[in-house]
Amino acid sequence: MKKTLIIYMVITILTASCANQTMELNGVDGSEIPPAFANFPDIPFPKSAYLDLNDTNALGSGENWIGSVTYTAPYNASRLFDFYVSEMPKLRWIEVAVVRTRISQMTYFRDNRALQILIESDGENKSKATITAIPNQVVMTK
Repeated sequence: MKKTLIIYMVITILTASCANQTMELNGVDGSEIPPAFANFPDIPFPKSAYLDLNDTNALGSGENWIGSVTYTAPYNASRLFDFYVSEMPKLRWIEVAVVRTRISQMTYFRDNRALQILIESDGENKSKATITAIPNQVVMTK
């Protein structure tokens, strides 16, 4: 009986610790930004994201880049969606619209730019995100 209780407690603790893992960021939390994402400091990227150079077409750098950035990440699409809902406001992006579906769409404004994020599943625990930034002349107020 004692052994069964101890085994049950160990399994419970291990399960709880796995469930509480959070998606870490590249660069936003003070860690070093990987070179592949260094030109896009105004966008949060989850750790272990892999930039897809074949589908990335961006011009400029810093907070004035335009175009599309595509990457894959070892997280399911739902987790990646929640990541952006949580992290974008921390970088002063204002949520305009979000649609959570098979291919989720998110739109944000900040200063003179608009940003659209498309997130789709790329396997059971893998997702693909395409972030498109364009100039924006619409003035947003809170």
